[in-house]
Amino acid sequence: MMPTVRGRGEVDAYFAKLPIDLTKVLRGAARAAATVVADEAKARSRSTEVAEAVKVATKQEDDRVIAKVQVKGKGAYIAPWLEYGTSPHFISVDESQRMGMSIGRINQMHKAGSLVINGQFVGATVHHPGATPHPFLRPALDTKEAEAVAQAQRYINSRIARGRVTAAPEVDEQ
Repeated sequence: MMPTVRGRGEVDAYFAKLPIDLTKVLRGAARAAATVVADEAKARSRSTEVAEAVKVATKQEDDRVIAKVQVKGKGAYIAPWLEYGTSPHFISVDESQRMGMSIGRINQMHKAGSLVINGQFVGATVHHPGATPHPFLRPALDTKEAEAVAQAQRYINSRIARGRVTAAPEVDEQ
């Protein structure tokens, strides 16, 4: 007599769905970890516009789950200047002093040390002295790395238990 197996369809369906559910759990864990770093970056930013532009995004690429803390949207253009600082540069130069050159060309010549126009700029000429760097992204990762990993582990633990995987809801990208 042959043994009868029951529930095979349910077991097969469970195992077929498992990789999808685990990917959702891993994306959720990556998002949880990245959110810890993003919150720290927002707190460290000197600019409200930049802080409001700090976002978290996750994606699956081949067999990898990727989480990003990025600066996107309004205010994002300020982030590199804040993170890395700026060199001294001209913002505008009075037309009478340009000698037909663009601001970019004047800045290029100034960096080479060859720009002299009557020894001094006056009128509508604006020279920016540069900005000191105020890193906020990298220090956020450096200081919150362990906490981010712990948060990811808590997320995974809350979704995976003996005999069950509670898939995270679909992840919305920002």
